[in-house]
Amino acid sequence: MTTALFTLPAALQNNPLLTFGRGIAAYSEVKPEHIAPAIQFLLQHAQNAVNTATDPKTPSSWSNLAEPLEDATEALGRSWGVISHLNSVADTAELRAAYGEILPEVTAFFSSLGQNLALYQKFKELKNSPDFAKLNRAQKKVIENSLRDFRLGGAELSDADKPRFSAIQDEQAVLGKAFSDHVLDATDGFVHLVTDKSDLAGLPEDAIAAAADTAQQKDLQGWAFTLHFPSYYPVMQYSENRELRRLMYQAYVTRSSELAPQYGKGKLDWDNTQNMLDQLRLRDEEARMLGFANYAALSLAPKMANTVDEVDLFLTNFAIKSKPFAQKDWQELCEFAKAELGFADGLEPWDIPFAAEHLKQARYSFSENELKQYFPLPKVLDGLFQVIQTLFNVKIEATDLPTWHADVQSFAVKDQTGKIRAYFYLDPYARPGKRGGAWMDDARGRRELPNGEIQIPVAYLVCNFAPPVKVDGVLRQPTITHDDVITLFHESGHGLHHLLTQVSALGVSGINGVEWDAVELPSQFMENFCWEWEVLEKMTAHAQTGKPLPRELFDKILAAKNFQNGLATLRQIVMSLTDWRLHSSFDAKAAKGHAVLDVSRSIADEYNIIPQPEVSRWINSFSHIFAGGYAAGYYSYKWAEVLSADAYSAFEEASKLTGSVLDVKTGTRYREEILEVGGSRPAAESFKAFRGREPSIDALLRHGGLA
Repeated sequence: MTTALFTLPAALQNNPLLTFGRGIAAYSEVKPEHIAPAIQFLLQHAQNAVNTATDPKTPSSWSNLAEPLEDATEALGRSWGVISHLNSVADTAELRAAYGEILPEVTAFFSSLGQNLALYQKFKELKNSPDFAKLNRAQKKVIENSLRDFRLGGAELSDADKPRFSAIQDEQAVLGKAFSDHVLDATDGFVHLVTDKSDLAGLPEDAIAAAADTAQQKDLQGWAFTLHFPSYYPVMQYSENRELRRLMYQAYVTRSSELAPQYGKGKLDWDNTQNMLDQLRLRDEEARMLGFANYAALSLAPKMANTVDEVDLFLTNFAIKSKPFAQKDWQELCEFAKAELGFADGLEPWDIPFAAEHLKQARYSFSENELKQYFPLPKVLDGLFQVIQTLFNVKIEATDLPTWHADVQSFAVKDQTGKIRAYFYLDPYARPGKRGGAWMDDARGRRELPNGEIQIPVAYLVCNFAPPVKVDGVLRQPTITHDDVITLFHESGHGLHHLLTQVSALGVSGINGVEWDAVELPSQFMENFCWEWEVLEKMTAHAQTGKPLPRELFDKILAAKNFQNGLATLRQIVMSLTDWRLHSSFDAKAAKGHAVLDVSRSIADEYNIIPQPEVSRWINSFSHIFAGGYAAGYYSYKWAEVLSADAYSAFEEASKLTGSVLDVKTGTRYREEILEVGGSRPAAESFKAFRGREPSIDALLRHGGLA
């Protein structure tokens, strides 16, 4: 359905950001010049709705207050979401400029909404009215969350303080976007050309073919390597050319820093050093204005964890438990590298992935590249869909929705009667102009419309796998690593949380309203199936022979599952602690220069086993906390891992009785108690309803080999 939601002036009647109504946007038709007119129109429409809602004559009821306001802000949010999505997956200079130009106006509107005292009073009246008792659980939660968000949005601030609070929101939005742009520009801006084939020794065939493809696309002769992960990491893992590994490593860890021009062909304009300090100062100021001691305390207001000390203790205890395992991992790696690889003077940072890959091959007799051949992406997708269909009693079918790139696929999720419950997109491959990493995002949420119809949800699943390459003129189907398989399952878990919800109030349907430190539960839960033989044997087929993964090779990867996991766990905890301390005990106001880097170094010195190299500026590209919404929240990955491992252990327990982890009865309970309720009740209650008890860390330690 592509009917506009409003009567549009003649100048806007063909604007694709306004004409898709409640349907799917025509992404490929969106041009930079459409952005400002559409968003300004929607901002005015939303402001009109706010004015009506705050009119003394408007009754404080769900249908007169909450619903019309939701209609107007959703229309704005969905069109803005299309633009933000395109900014992440199809970045151009023109789109970026148009996005950046209107961003302050959008930020200012939502900031003013959070500070609107008259609107806050209206919601308080609704909460205290007899009508509140008649609302369903989800609607009540929307009202309660709204009241909390008004308080956090500055509604109770004095009129003298509100302009400064709004300015803080505007400045943070601009800085976050600049941080992200700098990382993308630094990643896109680096190309290293190899012209002598002997310099490619050790690299897998598909990595060499991909580098030849990249060179061809850039009109270069030879093999071109970039800092996009599918190009960068195979060099670190397999290249026998130590100088090539050093060059790539130094370019990667100095992105968006003052060292980037020296190591990564970067520009000083892309240096994020001051940007980080500015963001931390603004966050601290925001927290103090709202009466919190620091930004970490403010961040906990809508989360599961209760206090700053509770999170700090959780992370430091985890670090203490994992450190002996990390020390053992590091000692084994160093001894192996010295004895077998000739690293008599010890390992440099650019040697670690290379040495680890060789140790893994020596210990378990397989290589990541050998394993990768068994995971053609189409076969993996079939396997993923089979798991989802079996556990959650749905069907997934390819469909033909409007897309933004030829590689993007779209799917419908149907119930057993054939009724469509949701749609989702899969954008699988890395390419220039596309932000790195993997993520799921909300394109449209589930809600009951004023006419009683149900609007079904739509999600984006975005990955950055290596694209298909031509070998001897033949296009090979893309294969992905087992780590990539885990990533795909992870993002699909977020997707299922959004797509399978049965909640009809938009503010708490799907992933909306779920506590930030619990939102990773469904994603990390899905990762567990990537280690089950009954799942893997059905989702593997060798790229050349078509044969499934041999049981013998599966047993090896299972034995290697926790290979170097002590080091990996400690690395995550160091990143989490860095984020937490920057937002809880760091004096941003007095800080200068490389103070943020110094915090990361001091935490690494205290907890990490591997010394942080002098050249490393990894914090300058830590987009999760400076551009991705995880500020004072990176700990939530580990926090939610406790929940997800414990939830998965219910399936392990069921398999002892049924012989299969794909237990439909347990899957139905999980769908009903975790996925379908979305954010309509506290995550702790949902977990307890599914598991029958409080969460325990035991399953996570056991799964990670840290028990």
